[in-house]
Amino acid sequence: MVPYFNPRAQACLPALTTAGTSARLGLIEAFEKADDLQGVAGRHPGETLAVLELLKGVAYAADVYPETSSEWRTWVTSRRPFTDVADWLRQQPDDAWNFFHPERPLFQNGLLAPFMSEHGVGTSQIVMHHVGDYVQLFDRHHLHHGEPLTPADAFMAVITQHVCGNGGRGMIPGSLLGAALNNQAMCRAGQRVHVTALGRTLGDTLRLNLHPHDGDPGSFNYTWTDRPRRSFTAKPTARTPDGPADLHSILGRSILTRPVRLPDGTWGVDRVLMGAGDIVDLTHASALQDAVMEKGTPLKASGARALWREAHSLYAATARREKGMDLYGRLATLPEGHRVTLWTVGLLARPGKLIAWVNDAFPYIPGREAALRQASEEGCAIAEYVAAALDDAAYAAWRVAYPNPKPADKQGQLARFKAAGEHFAATEPLFHELLDEAAEGTPVPEALTTYATEVRSNAEHFLAERLRSLPPSSQGHRASTEAREKLADRLDNPRTAPTYLRKEQPA
Repeated sequence: MVPYFNPRAQACLPALTTAGTSARLGLIEAFEKADDLQGVAGRHPGETLAVLELLKGVAYAADVYPETSSEWRTWVTSRRPFTDVADWLRQQPDDAWNFFHPERPLFQNGLLAPFMSEHGVGTSQIVMHHVGDYVQLFDRHHLHHGEPLTPADAFMAVITQHVCGNGGRGMIPGSLLGAALNNQAMCRAGQRVHVTALGRTLGDTLRLNLHPHDGDPGSFNYTWTDRPRRSFTAKPTARTPDGPADLHSILGRSILTRPVRLPDGTWGVDRVLMGAGDIVDLTHASALQDAVMEKGTPLKASGARALWREAHSLYAATARREKGMDLYGRLATLPEGHRVTLWTVGLLARPGKLIAWVNDAFPYIPGREAALRQASEEGCAIAEYVAAALDDAAYAAWRVAYPNPKPADKQGQLARFKAAGEHFAATEPLFHELLDEAAEGTPVPEALTTYATEVRSNAEHFLAERLRSLPPSSQGHRASTEAREKLADRLDNPRTAPTYLRKEQPA
């Protein structure tokens, strides 16, 4: 029997219904029931993003997308259905959507087939939320003994790799198709922070994020051999996508999976091969529809700064709209009160090593851009200022507590009194409350006053907790007193402290 798995109709996509229950759906059902689904619910943010990219790519390939910003607005406000995408999918040939096709496997590189028996590895190689690091153990032994995957899980792993795969050397030998085959590039989700406008339902979300395109949608990437691709024997050059269907279905990896009969008689996957994928130019306007620009470059995820601390950049994009009619420009044309959620996601990684996904969500209501921008800018400024003040207070305590320190010991000693970590952790929910209040119409000065009062109170408490470790001696008492006074001086400084932080605010 020929192995067969077709995600058009067979359940694979993770979703949430509007009733809050989880479901696995095929593509046809996902489009038919788009407004009965709350959204996509992947096992990690990258998987969720990959599913949304796939759905957008299919909609463009089906020629179902707005051509102008005015038409986009009508689509969103009238809640245009996606049943015609489902109809298009039904009319597609089965071979084009067979994940296990022997020559044109869906979203895979069939050219790797002759090498599978000798070089195939365990399934953990392609599962991002399992392997973490493509060479997790020194001898890579585990990669040869991964548990078989169901077709649905293998499919989800493949599309997630295409969107989110990390850079670095792959296990696959370069001698198979060329030396560059094991030089895996960072895929598009790892190159910058991506923003998705979320609506009440999956249908609302798709309508919000299908950017207008006046022209042919381009080529949908069904399989590696359906179009000319980069060579693995020469230095690759990035190609420009020929339309949004191409852009949202980029094959960022050369992947092949091996079907196998599972104990229950169904098909599964027991071995995989994965190497470098297509190289695509992502610097053009279509690829930057949702990008948050900072000093002329797209915002990237940072291990040192949580995404909420960059919210001011996001709201600046919604207010300035410096790229013209991008996602933020279109959102501003919606009727006042049409609330959406801006979901941000980024990948912390370095070549060969995944660190963490970072994601956050921020409210957006047309007509409240200025208020949200002011709240986010001043709220972030208050948080950063208090963190710096806590560091100064820690230094004041350290200077007294350690009058003759060794240079090598300084940072460790200072860390004893630094409370910025606790401060940022406690400020995050307060910051989101601030934005929610601003979005709902609370005057920004009033919301900022409440926010700053709580932030200050927390900071004083966190410093006091850090100072409790000081000995009950005159030196310990002086260190504690100087630290508390330093913090108060910084928070009440009339020249540098944000207005809402000061206990005595100017009239």
